[in-house]
Parts: sequence; structure tokens; C-alpha cells
Amino acid sequence: MQFQAELILDSQSMLGEGAFWHPIAKCLYWLDIEQRQLNRYDPETNVNLSETLDRRVACVVPTTDRSLLLAGEGGIEEYWPESEEWAFLIDPEQNKPNNRLNDGKCSPEGRFWFGSLNMNRESHQAAFYVMERDGSVRQALTGLTNSNGIAWSPGGRTLYHIDTPTRQVTAFDYDGENGLIDHRRIVVQFPEATGFGRPDGMTVDAEGMLWVAHWSGGRVTRWNPNSGTLLATVAVPALQVTSVAFGGEKLDTLYITTARKGMTPEEQGAFPYSGGLFAVQPGVCGPASHFFRWEDSAKA
Repeated sequence: MQFQAELILDSQSMLGEGAFWHPIAKCLYWLDIEQRQLNRYDPETNVNLSETLDRRVACVVPTTDRSLLLAGEGGIEEYWPESEEWAFLIDPEQNKPNNRLNDGKCSPEGRFWFGSLNMNRESHQAAFYVMERDGSVRQALTGLTNSNGIAWSPGGRTLYHIDTPTRQVTAFDYDGENGLIDHRRIVVQFPEATGFGRPDGMTVDAEGMLWVAHWSGGRVTRWNPNSGTLLATVAVPALQVTSVAFGGEKLDTLYITTARKGMTPEEQGAFPYSGGLFAVQPGVCGPASHFFRWEDSAKA
């Protein structure tokens, strides 16, 4: 199947990323990493509010305390939008000055899973982490290069993960009670054909199929992780496609962030809306966003 994404905000973002739908605020949170902006898009009014940050932040997730967790340069911070208060939490890579935290999401039971990347593109210097509900952080995977898309199966028993240079989606059995992953296997192998680019952000729909953004690919693709079969393609009029998230009142709109970073003048001329925010209704719904849940003792 073929779909066409429509431009909903010509934001000209340098590196749009980290989209997630907040079901309580009824808005899409997303980031421009390079321009250090935290964005909040309201589809009812078509208004996007931007807040300038003091560092590059690559992902943002909600908590049950009406706050947000933001991860990027310098580690993880907690932010309360209503009071505009900030609190530093932890930096698991404080001894790696060439790394920064990258994509992240919350698991169904309320942990925060996130990865890192090496800004000098050095191989195998990054990792995949989990922040427990008491605020402690531990490594789940090491030897990565660019930890990117994360998703859980609708039942929460499988975790999917992308390390971009491998051009693969790997799956793990997921133990939600203990926050452990096991039995790694490759479920999607992306072709190296021109046009596919490299896999970036990822989400899952209510049918358990994977939706993947393609950096340098101008598209989002839908895959069956059980068979590794390509099911659908969403053409995006932007070259660098970075993240995807289902949102809207019925969770039936797929929001897509894009970037202008790394494009030549010729590419910018061919894709003038690169860096914009796009959307498409692909005929399926996504699950609601998961929230980070602090343990009561962690905030005592």
C-alpha cells in the first residue's frame, strides 16, 4: 500500500525528532535537537508553541507526575511545564564527552528506556539503557553506534530496537516485571537499495506492525515483524525522515518529524519542506503513549 504524508507545519527544523502524543494534554510534543527547541503542537488550533532549551535534547517522555523527562546532552532532566521548574536527575555517560543520549520511550509498566550515540560517528561507543522507577539507571545493551527507534508489541511482551548503522530491527523477549530483555533476533533487514536510506525512529500500531522513519529515504515504511515483510510505504516530501508517533483523538493520525541537517543546497531545493512536521492517516491506530511512573519511595 502507498500513502502520501501531508505537511501540517512548515517549521524548517534543523533536526526534528522525538515525537510523542500526550493523551492528557491532547497535543504532540516534539523536538528540534540542533536548534534546542521543545515543541508542543495542538492539532485543533494548528498552533505550535516552542520553548528554547539550554542544550540539545533528543527525546521527551511523559510521567504520571504531570512532568516530562528529557534526555540528551548532559543526561536526563525532569521538567514541569506548568511551573517551568527543572531538576537534574542523572547522566549515565558523563565520562563519554563525545556521546549524547538519543531516542527513548517508556515501557508499558513505566520504566524509561533510552539509548545514546557517538557524535563523532565512532562505532560501538554507544549503549542502550533503562531507568528504573526509583531513578537508578543500568545498561541493557553495549557496543552500539546509534541507538535509535524503540517500540513494544501491543501486549508488551516484545521490545523492538534499531541501531541505525546495522539497517536492522532487532526484537527481544521483554520481561516487564523485572525490566529485562533476552533472546535477541533480527526481525527486519532493510535493503541497502538507493532510496531506503537508514532506519531512524520507530513506532508500533494496534495490529503489532512496525512503522519506521528513514533518514535520507524520504519515507516511512510499515513492516510485519513476524515475517519481515514490507506492508506499506508513506511518501514524505522531505529527505531526512526522523521519527513517527500515532496521535489524535482516535490515535489514527501518524505524525512524522523531519530534518534539514546534512542536506546539500540541491537537496534542499528538491525537498523545500524538509524540517517540517507531517501527518498521514494510514487506516490503522496506534497504542496510547506509555508514561514513566515514579516509585513512591523515590520522591519521598
